[in-house]
Amino acid sequence: MQISVEQQRFCGREFTAEEVEMIREVVGACGGISWNELAHTVCELLDWKRPGGGLKTRECRDFLTLLEGKGILRLPEKRNAGKTGPRKSKEKAPCQAPYSVLTGRVDDFTPLDVDCVRTREQRDIFKHLLAQYHYLGYAMPFGARIQYLVYVSRPRREVVGCVQFSSAAWRMKARDRWIGWDDKRREAALQHVVNNSRFLVLASIRNLASAMLAASLRRLKSDWPLQYGVEPLLVETLVDREKFYGGCYRSANWIDLGETSGRGRMDRANKRQGASVKTILVYPLAKNAVYRLRNGE
Repeated sequence: MQISVEQQRFCGREFTAEEVEMIREVVGACGGISWNELAHTVCELLDWKRPGGGLKTRECRDFLTLLEGKGILRLPEKRNAGKTGPRKSKEKAPCQAPYSVLTGRVDDFTPLDVDCVRTREQRDIFKHLLAQYHYLGYAMPFGARIQYLVYVSRPRREVVGCVQFSSAAWRMKARDRWIGWDDKRREAALQHVVNNSRFLVLASIRNLASAMLAASLRRLKSDWPLQYGVEPLLVETLVDREKFYGGCYRSANWIDLGETSGRGRMDRANKRQGASVKTILVYPLAKNAVYRLRNGE
């Protein structure tokens, strides 16, 4: 029995019921091609592109996986060996043993080397470290993303941190009120907001967190436009208020906007109100960032 389709919202775009039905028909008719080819085809049919003209193939793959998780369609079996939905990896409990034994002042180890995760080996290292040492573990984020491994080069080259940036939350009351945009403007400009969705420090080096944050933001300002054709204007992060204060963000002049409702970015039915309240911190990457987000160029 087929599930009747309804309109869907994903990565800031509203897909009509007719478009979702078309996607289902395309997937059903193109069972012999790879997921990338399938996502490429859907993007071309829907004219789903980045501002620079490139197709949103990565986001489309995630959207197809989400639709499969909802039972709306079935992706080709040969490409569907794993689970649907976000691919998560987490140890039963965060490892208490330190990953690195390095100690001292960050000045003894700078400059830091911020390396964009590109190879299979780097991806495996990044996933393993987050799964073992981050309290949230590792989960493949939907939509756009850039991941960094942070290294020191002395006394030897060694990983001391992981940083992940991904698509911003669709709606957060405190952030949206601070920017002052309406729903229409948010839909148009949200792609210029980036979420710092993972931040992991692996060595007890004084001021390492602040140095990692500053170095990764410098890379983000150039890497995000190269990869996605969009200038990042604002970075946001959510800090679990029961576990952390967010000292490295605050010392770097990130702005405290208040707290989330606790629903989570995927809770559209409003069933988890207050379940996990987090502090919203933001950092403008341009002096006129808020004006441009609210009013455009």
